Amino acid sequence: MSRQMGILFAGGGTGGHIFPGLAIAECIREARPDWPIQFLCSTRPGDASMLGAEQLGSKPVEFTCLPAQPFLLKPRGLLRFIGSWGGAVRSARAAIRSMRERAGTVTVVAMGGFVAAPAAQAARAERCPIFMVNLDAVPGRANAWIARHATHVFTTAEIGPASWRRVSPIVRRAARAPGTPEHCKRLLGLDPSRPALLVTGASLGAQTINKLMIALLEKYAPILRNGAWQVVHQSGKSDIEELRVSYRNARVDAVVEPFFREMGVAWGCAEAAISRAGAGSVAEAWYNRVPTLFLPYPFHADQHQKHNAKPLIAAGAAMVVEDRIEARDNVASVGPVIAALLTDSQQRAVMRAAMGTLGHADGAERVAEALLTDT
Repeated sequence: MSRQMGILFAGGGTGGHIFPGLAIAECIREARPDWPIQFLCSTRPGDASMLGAEQLGSKPVEFTCLPAQPFLLKPRGLLRFIGSWGGAVRSARAAIRSMRERAGTVTVVAMGGFVAAPAAQAARAERCPIFMVNLDAVPGRANAWIARHATHVFTTAEIGPASWRRVSPIVRRAARAPGTPEHCKRLLGLDPSRPALLVTGASLGAQTINKLMIALLEKYAPILRNGAWQVVHQSGKSDIEELRVSYRNARVDAVVEPFFREMGVAWGCAEAAISRAGAGSVAEAWYNRVPTLFLPYPFHADQHQKHNAKPLIAAGAAMVVEDRIEARDNVASVGPVIAALLTDSQQRAVMRAAMGTLGHADGAERVAEALLTDT
């Protein structure tokens, strides 16, 4: 294909909506370095921080923040959504028109969430093709609406009508292990000869997981020490100093950071992981073949994170335990499961082997291929 096309990726609010778009954009940039690519994200500071640190090829990622707000049923939230809708659609239409001047034709790739919906409405108004990528096992309101208007719909979960094209998980390059576990441990300043446990609450962190780990160290630190475990903990901005002090007092070697941009290094060093079960985290565990205990986000009404992990659970590659929110309750229910995971190397070996039966996590390549050929 010799013609040029502009691609607008729409998604924001969390890394779970941004990073899969980056993964697809990386593939497109490799195949078509002349195609302009831009991201439409939210005004939340984390979006600009994440995208501002990224590059596509040798150039910084272009992005525009839309004044979009989530759809909430509570009166105040609903008013914010209604008040923001028109401005978000107008901003997205302006981005489409600007991209059209550069590239002639434009395709909008909706990655889900509250930014994707007004961007899809703008694409309809501007008569642009819409590619929707559904990541969660239970589609949100935005995706349910966008799917009715999309030109093509892709899903990494086994859901939806026959017209939805199933692809494997989508993982960006920076979340793929860059080498052996020993190499990854050296990159983080860890002992390459000792096992490492990854703890992650995803891009924004998870306070209930942070509090769980602080409480667990009071009871289970001897298991970590006796097994010579090291910990890599992505905490988000909250609790970071308390976590560092807790690990230090427990005499457990740990690298605690609010965010790892090169998340593949963290996954690559891990013999086991404790993680949220957002679609992105599940995809990264899948790609890097790390035996994982998932603690789904407990405040979603539809509990879709629990469903995201089902393929790994069914294969015997992962476990899921309810996050009971209170640290004391979590220690009682989650603590024994973690202890078993850390002390039973045979169980971890079986789980890692099961990961290998899941197939390749090459969804980014498949969606990019469709964008290159079907538009």
